[in-house]
Amino acid sequence: MISLTNEAIRVIKERRSVREYLPKPIPKEILEDIVDCGRLAPSANNIQPWLFVVTTEKPIKEKIASLATYGKFIANAGACISVFCRKDAYHAIEDGCAATENILLAAKAYDIASCWVAGYNRPYSEAIRELLNVPEDYMLISLLSLGYSDKVVTRNKKPLKEVMRWEKY
Repeated sequence: MISLTNEAIRVIKERRSVREYLPKPIPKEILEDIVDCGRLAPSANNIQPWLFVVTTEKPIKEKIASLATYGKFIANAGACISVFCRKDAYHAIEDGCAATENILLAAKAYDIASCWVAGYNRPYSEAIRELLNVPEDYMLISLLSLGYSDKVVTRNKKPLKEVMRWEKY
């Protein structure tokens, strides 16, 4: 068994979706480092088709929250990171999801809570792209709320033996 002394493994195993945040701003330098981790995600053929929009202004977060069907809590987050990818990138969804996960894990490493809100092909995707003035050749992949939180979220995850097989099913 791998020891939890490995920081990366600890971060992965402890990350949970959190939807309640304290009214405390996230320093710009931390947000930049978190997005930089998203930028370093793998992408097909190293195309790097992404664009990240970091929103910290309350009125814009409130507008995003009003548009996102299951993201009303974005209004109270310290920041919302919108992950976009070029529409012409052959693996845009996979690439954008890899960047999204890197951002979530980097946030956890900074003890910043987060939640992934669906963005791809949602009824509000175009409205958010337009709100953030992102060029038409990009599509929304995900919305990520980030913030400091005092909530402890526990979720039961399926046991490994239920979801893993060796060699064949």
